Amino acid sequence: MPKEIYQCQCSHCKQQDKPPVQLEHRQINLLISHLNEQQRRWYVALESLKKGRGGIELMHQITGMDQKTIRRGRSELESELEDRPHDRVRLSGGGRHSLKKKRLK
Repeated sequence: MPKEIYQCQCSHCKQQDKPPVQLEHRQINLLISHLNEQQRRWYVALESLKKGRGGIELMHQITGMDQKTIRRGRSELESELEDRPHDRVRLSGGGRHSLKKKRLK
């Protein structure tokens, strides 16, 4: 089942009279629906940098992504992704811990 594509909440898309802007925002949301979590964070952070002042808030409205997550992506890009692993999405030790079966005596 395909992932649901987020509907932009910016003022342009709510007005229904800005087709080029609406198309761009829909394509951004379509693209990020196919990326993993770190790739989404980096792409949205990059787009927020391109938008300049107010870019984080705008990308939050367009994608629904939390502003802290966008700031984290910017920070990771500024450090040239040096702390990020190449072969995994999460850092070592991240994610859900495995459940251990308990033996009853």
